[in-house]
Amino acid sequence: MMDRPIRLQDPLRQSPPHRPWRWWQILLVGLGTAIVLGGLTIIGLLWHLSKDLPALDQLGTYQPSLVTQVYSSDQQLIGQFFIERRILTPVADIPESLRRAVVAVEDVRFFEHPGLDYIGMLRAAWTNLRRGGKVEGASTITQQLARSLFLSSERTFDRKVRELILAYKMELVLTKEQILELYLNQIYFGQGAYGVASAAQTYFGKDLSALTVAESAFLAGLPKSPNHYSPFKAYDRAKKRQEHVLARMEDAKFLTATEREQAATELLNFRRPGVEQAAPYFVEHVRQLLVAKYGEAMVYKGGLKIFTTLNMEMQKAAEVVFAAGLRELDKRQGWRGPLRTVDVNAPTLPVVTAKIDQAVKVGDYREGVVTKVAKDSFLVQIGTTSANLSFDDMAWAKRRLTGPDTAKDVIINPNPKQVLKPGDVIEVMVKKLEHGIAQVQLEQTPLVEGGLIALEPGKGAIRAMVGGYDFARSEYNRAVQAKRQPGSAFKPIIYATAVSQGMSPASVILDAPVVYEQDQDEKTWKPENYGRKIHGMVSLRDALAHSHNLATVRLLDKVGIKNVIEFARTVGITSPLAADLSLGLGSSSVGLMELTSTYCVLLNQAC
Repeated sequence: MMDRPIRLQDPLRQSPPHRPWRWWQILLVGLGTAIVLGGLTIIGLLWHLSKDLPALDQLGTYQPSLVTQVYSSDQQLIGQFFIERRILTPVADIPESLRRAVVAVEDVRFFEHPGLDYIGMLRAAWTNLRRGGKVEGASTITQQLARSLFLSSERTFDRKVRELILAYKMELVLTKEQILELYLNQIYFGQGAYGVASAAQTYFGKDLSALTVAESAFLAGLPKSPNHYSPFKAYDRAKKRQEHVLARMEDAKFLTATEREQAATELLNFRRPGVEQAAPYFVEHVRQLLVAKYGEAMVYKGGLKIFTTLNMEMQKAAEVVFAAGLRELDKRQGWRGPLRTVDVNAPTLPVVTAKIDQAVKVGDYREGVVTKVAKDSFLVQIGTTSANLSFDDMAWAKRRLTGPDTAKDVIINPNPKQVLKPGDVIEVMVKKLEHGIAQVQLEQTPLVEGGLIALEPGKGAIRAMVGGYDFARSEYNRAVQAKRQPGSAFKPIIYATAVSQGMSPASVILDAPVVYEQDQDEKTWKPENYGRKIHGMVSLRDALAHSHNLATVRLLDKVGIKNVIEFARTVGITSPLAADLSLGLGSSSVGLMELTSTYCVLLNQAC
């Protein structure tokens, strides 16, 4: 038996002993794996969120919702139609001071970063960390534009990532000037104003070219929070925001210290919100015509410029005389009594007018409180202004209405001292001011309504239109929508028909009583003159000039009802007309526009 040879193991070939991984090795492998997985996750997330993002090629044909503007014949802006009040303006037409102010306060590194300001992000993060909350943002102008154009305002992680992607892509296809132009036309400035041009009109009532540095700085401070920094709600806060913008402009070397101080001390004259629209009935009439012809989308979004025939000087005069006429008519019907009554013996006199903080001016219509009855006048308090109401300036109120019937529900009070009493709240008009004391006359807002339209003969151009006493009270346009019996205003059409048949102004007609039998119900109709006077044989000229009813009805019967209706159609009357003799007294209702147009035709024919 042979012994097996024993193999000695080479110590150099022995397997090394298994050693455990050191902590730093594990950390490196884990970190590397996390980086790879994180990178893949980010790539996947970016791909997922960017696959349904809007295409940016539409930015080349940017067409936001624009304001349609309506102008008078003398180029005054009298109305606007819009969903978003925006006036598209090229960046070259936007003042440099405004562009710099916006860049300084919103994104001072705008012309340096690629749409995402990494330095700004780090700075904002550090500031917010030190302050223990969000006090500074890092959204660039490009990010804000992307959010405004394509995204919602919801605060979610997905929306923020989409915003970053869009901002980066926008910087690849647009120049900085193009991005700034889009931003300045798109962003919201409060009070319904979108874009800088609309904001300048809204807050200061001026074009962009007229803005000062101080005004530019104020506007630049609004987009962050238009409502919070509204000068009409919190002027001090709005002023501090403006000063902050000016300081940022100085930091960015856009202003010197002296220029900043001058702008900060400049008085800002704001245009008060809710300024009444000029010629509201006419503007609404224009709007209805435009919508009927072009559709609402074009009118409210198309940015049209509408040039009309309205003359603002005539319009203002028409509004004044129209309101005065309605007030006088309303006064003749009678005094309806005080608006209400308050306790004049209270420690503090109640505030009775919304205009109490405004200085009293001649021509103002105000509410006042009767405080005392004097020998020949009443003492009235208008806010902080004392006023005197003489008995002569309220004599019309002796006729007191006690009900809706202005003919029957009336009492006459000859003693003016019994018309008013202390505590009565009344409407007055300021006649004059002397040494801080106002002289006023008693007024009342009319309940009666009416319409006025002024057309230029030869052209048919509307120069003035008033559709009622107060557009805010009633938008019903009586100048174009209402139909009323014209009465004697219809008579010229009858006489014009007679002339067209060969009669002349010197032709005569009998003005005497006449009775007509009505075939349908066997009743009779007997027209009468005003005052029941009879004038015998009169010329057509005199019969029309004095509006004789009997002569007119006889003339209508002579020329023929059918002929008068046909003639009325040729001169512009489109409303239905009654085919009977009552037409001679204007019994058929017509519109003010068609009746006024008819008079223009008659005048043109006469010329």
